[in-house]
Amino acid sequence: MPAIPVAHARHDWTLAEVRSLFEQPFNDLLFQAQTVHRGHFDANRVQVSTLLSIKTGACPEDCKYCPQSGHYNTGLAKEKLMEVQKVLDEAANAKAIGATRFCMGAAWKHPSAKDLPYVLEMVKGVKALGLETCMTLGQLDQEQTAALAGAGLDYYNHNLDSSPEFYTSIITTRTYAERLQTLAYVRDAGMKICSGGILGMGETVDDRAGLLIQLANLPEHPESVPINMLVKVAGTPLENADNVDPFDFIRMLAVARILMPKSHVRLSAGRESMNEQMQALAFLAGANSIFYGDRLLTTSNPQAEQDMELFRRLGILPEAGYEHADEVPQAIIEQAVSAQKNSELFYNAAG
Repeated sequence: MPAIPVAHARHDWTLAEVRSLFEQPFNDLLFQAQTVHRGHFDANRVQVSTLLSIKTGACPEDCKYCPQSGHYNTGLAKEKLMEVQKVLDEAANAKAIGATRFCMGAAWKHPSAKDLPYVLEMVKGVKALGLETCMTLGQLDQEQTAALAGAGLDYYNHNLDSSPEFYTSIITTRTYAERLQTLAYVRDAGMKICSGGILGMGETVDDRAGLLIQLANLPEHPESVPINMLVKVAGTPLENADNVDPFDFIRMLAVARILMPKSHVRLSAGRESMNEQMQALAFLAGANSIFYGDRLLTTSNPQAEQDMELFRRLGILPEAGYEHADEVPQAIIEQAVSAQKNSELFYNAAG
């Protein structure tokens, strides 16, 4: 195993160092990642978030993976910005089924002056419910960032998606530098950062390493790092992309954990296609955050009951929630069924 220091946070990783981590024998890499993980987290606690699409479809960006892009015909209906009270109702449902963080996503290049006041009211209302708040609204300027911070937004999600070198193969309507600038504005405003990327778009191992280097070499590591597996959607340019090897995906999680030891590494999109054994390996590799509920923006996600049953079998507890694993299903699942029925109409409308 390469003698690479992992006990403390670094911001000067090189491609050669990160490549050497990816190239380790699988068991050695997982052992190293789990050792780092246990040095900073309770290995049997997982942070639980729920994600809601507050404005769906007709996005002007041309991200080749995204069913919400207005550039592609995916059959997704265009939806206006949700009413504030409806968002708060969804947040209350999310809290009832065990979520501790409520994430809201809008299919925009950037928020408009017309819509921002409603977004700010959503943040304030969700905070009042006792949930952490997260939003992903596209590119921000300094004034918009300050307004979100002033409303009490805890996290802002803005993914880098891939390496700088591969990025232009996937997106042409926004530059990598603009994404990094938005992250800088968010950090300067005192908010926490959620930023990660996607596997399965045709990138190389060096591209995967390059993405993690960009994140790990920021002045401060993102507090949350979502690692997504491409969900292939008919009508997008990547609908026929090759599948990601499950072991390669687990390697990505493990390397992310080693490079960013104090960050929550989130097992994000694509989890529905992962069997229980793969998800268990993901937690062993240092993933300690999931999106929870029956949909993830416009793509499906494992149902809450299944997640909590898997948690019970693995002896995992939601962060800041329950004292005993066998209490989790009884405390949550009965409410999950009702909450999911309440949100069914919205999710069907969102495609």
